[in-house]
Amino acid sequence: MTGDARPVVQIGAGTVDLTTCDREPIHIPGAVQPHGVLVTLERGRLVVVSDSVREHFGTDPAQLLGQGLDVLLDEDARQVVETALTQESLEHNPLFVLSATVRGHGPFDVIAHRRGGLHVLEFEPGGGRALVDPVALIRGSLGALNATRTLPEFAGVLAREVRHLTGFDRVMVYQFAPDGTGSVIAEELAVGMEAFLGLRYPASDIPQQARALYVRNMIRIISDVQSTPSPLCALPEHAQPLDLSDAGLRAVSPIHIQYLRNMGVGASMSISIVRGQELWGLIACHHNTARVLPYDVRGACEFLGQVASVQLSARQERDEQAYELRLRSAESGLIQQLTQQPDPLEALSSPDANLLGFIDAPGAAIRYGRELVQLGVTPSVPQIAELCEWLATQPEAQVLHTDTLGREYPPALAYADRASGVLAVPLTGSGHDYVLWFRPEELRTVVWGGDPNKPAQQGDSGTGRLSPRQSFAAWQETVRGRSAPWQRAEVQAAQALRRAITSVTLRRAEETHELNMELQRSNAELDAFAYIASHDLKEPLRGLHNYSVFLLETYEQQLDEEGVAKLRTLVRLSQRMDDLLDSLLLYSRVGRVDLNFQATPLDTLVREALDTLDTRLCETGATVTVHDLPTLKVDRVRVAEIYQNLIANALKYTVREHPQIEVGVLAAVDRAAYRVPPEVRPDARILYVKDDGIGIREQHFENIFRIFKRLHAREQFGGGTGAGLTIVRKITERHGGQVWVQSEYGRGSTFLFTLEA
Repeated sequence: MTGDARPVVQIGAGTVDLTTCDREPIHIPGAVQPHGVLVTLERGRLVVVSDSVREHFGTDPAQLLGQGLDVLLDEDARQVVETALTQESLEHNPLFVLSATVRGHGPFDVIAHRRGGLHVLEFEPGGGRALVDPVALIRGSLGALNATRTLPEFAGVLAREVRHLTGFDRVMVYQFAPDGTGSVIAEELAVGMEAFLGLRYPASDIPQQARALYVRNMIRIISDVQSTPSPLCALPEHAQPLDLSDAGLRAVSPIHIQYLRNMGVGASMSISIVRGQELWGLIACHHNTARVLPYDVRGACEFLGQVASVQLSARQERDEQAYELRLRSAESGLIQQLTQQPDPLEALSSPDANLLGFIDAPGAAIRYGRELVQLGVTPSVPQIAELCEWLATQPEAQVLHTDTLGREYPPALAYADRASGVLAVPLTGSGHDYVLWFRPEELRTVVWGGDPNKPAQQGDSGTGRLSPRQSFAAWQETVRGRSAPWQRAEVQAAQALRRAITSVTLRRAEETHELNMELQRSNAELDAFAYIASHDLKEPLRGLHNYSVFLLETYEQQLDEEGVAKLRTLVRLSQRMDDLLDSLLLYSRVGRVDLNFQATPLDTLVREALDTLDTRLCETGATVTVHDLPTLKVDRVRVAEIYQNLIANALKYTVREHPQIEVGVLAAVDRAAYRVPPEVRPDARILYVKDDGIGIREQHFENIFRIFKRLHAREQFGGGTGAGLTIVRKITERHGGQVWVQSEYGRGSTFLFTLEA
C-alpha cells in the first residue's frame, strides 16, 4: 500500500579527492548506472532507492521510501524475494532471485545481496526471454580451453570464446606484471577495430582500490559510457554513503569514464582472472556503442573467468613445481658437497656442485674469507669484492635479490652487460661472505598504449582534478639496466641453501668445539706427561751420568782403549739426554705457566736478550741493528725468550766473519714483499728478526718449528737440541699470534711473528 511521500535526501560520496586516482572512493559513488534500479531494505522497509525508479518503475523515489516490497512486487514475487533474503547466504554474495514485473513494468532480473545490516536488490531489464544455464552456454568453450597447451594459445582461445559469447567488438586478455603494469597478450576484434595486442599499460591505469574490487567481484560491466549516473535517494536517517562494492549497477569513477571515452569506447566489461588472492589479469571487453548483457550471459562469463583462473593457476603451479623439483635436486647435490667437503669454497665451486645449474644464471661467484671464485660470466674480482661490501650494508636478510642492480647500486651500471641482476646468499654472519648469481641486462623495447610517463593530466578547469591521457597510440620505450626477474622458486631455493649452509656450519662448529675440547684435554695431558717425564727422569739420568764420569775417572787407566771409548760415549749420550730433558721441561713449562700480560716496550726486551748474549756477540763480531719497536701488552719474560732464541740462532747459523742482524717491525709498505698468512689481520703489527746467515730451503719452512727437529748434524753449528723454534712458536701462539719464516738459501732468513690475536 502506498503511503504519503516521505522526506528524501540524496546520498553523496562525501568529499571526493580526484587529484589522485588512488584516493578516489570508487566503492561509494552515491549513484548507480541508469539502465537499472537499486533499492536497499532495512527490516523489510525501503530506505534507499535510485532515482532511476522514475524511468523504469514510473514513480517518484519519495513514494517508495519507507514502504515495504509490496509497493514494487506482487504477492508471489514478494514471497520469493523475502524467502531468499531470509534463507540464502547473501553476505558479499550476489544471487539471482527471479525475473518479475515491477508495478506493471518489466520484466526485470532481480539480484540480491546483503551488505552489513541492509539487503540490496538490483533490478535489471531482462528482455522477456528465458534464462539459460551458464554452464550450457560455455560447455564448448571449456572443451576448447582444455585442448590448449601453451599460455598464448590458452589466452587466444579465451578471448575468442568470450567474444563469441558476448558479442563485444573487442576482447583482450590482459596480464599483470609484478610491477603492476599490464600487457595485452591475446585479442579478438571486430572488423575495423584498432588492435591493442602487445601494448603495455602503466600500473596507474588500474589503481589499487580498483584492483581490490576486481579480486572481490569477478565481473564488472559498464553498459553505457555516455550515460548519466542515477543518484541514490534515502530517508534522512540513511543519508550516509552506501558501500556498493558488491553491486553490479555501481556507478563508475568519472576518471575511468573519461578514460574510456578517450579510447572511443561505448561500453565495457571486465572479467577477473585471479590466482589465489592476487589479480593475475583481466579479460577486458570493449564495444563501440552502449551494450547491456543479460544476467545469464554475465553469469556464464563469470563462470568462464573462474575456470580460466583455476586452469591458469594449475598450469603455472605445474610449471613451477617442475622447476622447483629441478632446483631441489640441485640443492641436494649442493648440500651433499657441503657435508662431504670441509672447505665451503671448494664444496660450492666444484663441478659436482653445479652452482650455475642450481639457479638459472650465466654467472656466479663465491666469496669466502679472502678468497673469491668466479664461475661463468661475472664482473671482475675487484667489482665483486666492492659489491659484497655494499651488500653487507643492506638490511639483514636471508637472501638479497634485485633485477635492477644499477638503480640500487650505481657502480654496477659499469658492468650491466654481466650483472644487472644479482641474487646473493650470505654464507656467514660476518656480512662479507656470499654466494652470488648474476644475470645480464636484457635490452627490451616495450610498446606502451600511450606515453606511460603521462598517465593522467590536470583538467582544463584548473581545479586540480585529474583527466586521463587522451592518446593511446603506440609509444615505444627501450628498457635498460634490468635483467630477467628472479622467480619465487629461485628465491625460495636460495633461502633453502642458506638454511642448509647454516645447518652445516652449526654442525661443524659443534664438532669443532668438541674436537677442540678433546684437543685441549689431550694437550693438557701431554704437557703434564712431558713435565712429569722430564722432571722425574732427571734424577736417574743424573745418577747414570755421574756414575759414568766416576767410572771413567777411576778406571780409565785400567781399561783398554775400547772400554774407555764406550764409557766416553755413555757420558756424552747421558749428557745429551739431560739437555733434551731440559728442553722438554722448558717447553712444557711454557705451555703450563700463567702469562703475566702488561704493557711493555719491546726494545727493552731486545736489550735484555742482547745482554744475555753479550759474550757470544763479542766472539762472533756480529752487529745487531734495532729499529724502533712498539709497546705491546705481553708477558715480558716469555717474549724476551723469543728474541733470545731468534738472535742466538742468527749468531749460530752463519759462516760470515761479521754477521749482520736486524730487529724491527714490518712497515705497511713492505708487507707485499713477504708472504703474510691470511689469518693475520691487516692492521696487526708484524715483528721480525733478520739475519744474513746460511738460510733455509723452502721445503723446511715448517719442519724447523717441530720439536727436536734439526736440519744439520749434531756437531755442526754448535749443536743444540732443536727445541728453540718450537718454544718460540708456543710463546707466540699463547699470545694469540703466529710465527713464520721467509728465507733464501745461502743468503739469510727473516723470522716474522705477531703477538696480537
